Amino acid sequence: MKTNPNKLWLIVLALGWLFDFLFWEQSPGINFAIFWTACLIGAFYLLLGDGLRPHHSSLILIPLFIFFVAVTFLRAESLTTFLAYTFTLVTLTILTVTYLGGRWLQYTFVDGLGKILGLMGSIVARPVLFSTQVRKSQTESGVKPSKYNFMPVIRGLVIALPIVAIFASLLASADVVFGQRLDDFIELFKLEDLPEYIFRMIYILVIGYALAGIVLHASTESKDEKLIGEDKPAIPAFLGFIESTIILGSVITLFAIFVVIQFQYFFGGETNINVEGYTYAEYARKGFGELVAVAFFALLMLLTLSAVTKRETETQRKIYSGFGIALVLLLLVMLFSAFQRLNLYEAAYGFSRVRTYTHVFLIWLGLLLVATIVLEILRKERLFAIAMLIASFGFAISLPILNVDAFIVNQNIKRELTQPDAVDLDSQYFIQLSDDAIPPLVNALQSSGLPDSVHEKVAAALACIRYERSDENEYEWQSFHFARANGDNALASVKNELDEFEIDDSTYPTYVVASSGTEYSCSPYYFD
Repeated sequence: MKTNPNKLWLIVLALGWLFDFLFWEQSPGINFAIFWTACLIGAFYLLLGDGLRPHHSSLILIPLFIFFVAVTFLRAESLTTFLAYTFTLVTLTILTVTYLGGRWLQYTFVDGLGKILGLMGSIVARPVLFSTQVRKSQTESGVKPSKYNFMPVIRGLVIALPIVAIFASLLASADVVFGQRLDDFIELFKLEDLPEYIFRMIYILVIGYALAGIVLHASTESKDEKLIGEDKPAIPAFLGFIESTIILGSVITLFAIFVVIQFQYFFGGETNINVEGYTYAEYARKGFGELVAVAFFALLMLLTLSAVTKRETETQRKIYSGFGIALVLLLLVMLFSAFQRLNLYEAAYGFSRVRTYTHVFLIWLGLLLVATIVLEILRKERLFAIAMLIASFGFAISLPILNVDAFIVNQNIKRELTQPDAVDLDSQYFIQLSDDAIPPLVNALQSSGLPDSVHEKVAAALACIRYERSDENEYEWQSFHFARANGDNALASVKNELDEFEIDDSTYPTYVVASSGTEYSCSPYYFD
């Protein structure tokens, strides 16, 4: 890039303009995927053009990037799309900081933090340093500056424009005729939008500058020659073995007592709950969040102690590992208790977004705890950071595959059909779900085996959803979203059936009235 720096600047500025074209006054949709895919292609073009080939380990990130960037316009559920946006940027960040070295699978938390800080520094300073180095190398090699240097012209215009604008406004106030001619000139060239154009030009330059810093960082700072703590720990062990074992032993004893008391619930089910004086719902909900919090903070405590505890002999190492494994096993049992409580609650009251998130999260947290045991046995504690990263990726991948809102619809309708004694289907909750929920609702509506009572509830929910969507504005192609398009097509397929519902929006909230005379509120109902 030093031999032809103009190629770098042209590409990053073109990408800055592409961002403006795709996102200015546009809703998120396929534009996010197009922009970051273009950025990835542009970066590879520049780097490969300089003979800088990526490490094969870094190429693992490309399929992950493709998956997450596709989810951003395939799924509409809020947490799913948020994680898709987040992990798209995470994969690109890891690819940037490990492009040449490829040792991201060996990173610790300290390595990751150091790499992120280094990348942020490169975004701010490296384009300036690069320009200085290019000019210096050109001077040393005797290369004359190009006679087509437009930078002085650009700087002059940037300084002159606000000065001319101030004088023009004063002269327009001083003379009516001049003011009229100035208004005609501004209208002719639509200069009333000049502040907007200046703002957009500035952020295009800022985005181009930042992208240049990212590419330059990948080309020079991504070799991973030495990782932090590879030869010696980043933080020297300072806590004695006896102190650590007392801490672990005390916590293990407490957890063991708790597990013994809880053990009857693993097999007694609702019978034991009633004996203890709790209702079905109270047992299912009581203490669930606390159990998850205990598991998280106990794992954090174990990792902290592992980093700072002195283990001077092989016997001490074995004893400490045994304590760590015992702690993690007890945490797994406690997570099983939390998981069982969640299952009981879902069976009684159905699925919601929060319950579905938690259900998936508990599975990945359990797998992370198992990985912790394995790493402790193998004495590969350094790899815990990558184990946590893999678990995070796994959670973020699981949600779009599961299709959270569609899963909620299918499971709650199935529960209504198979558990007649359970709480009645709350179709009002479906109204707050995303476009992902519309196709399964339509499929249920068109199912011949749906009872009339459930059929009417589902149709009412769809009628409310269609009414709420009628206020949406038209979207440009940059905001195209498959979930929205699928929802539109699904609603169109049951138009005649939904037309039978009367919309009553004379008061708040809006109601839909079925042919039976039953009224259904279109106000979404939130529950955890």
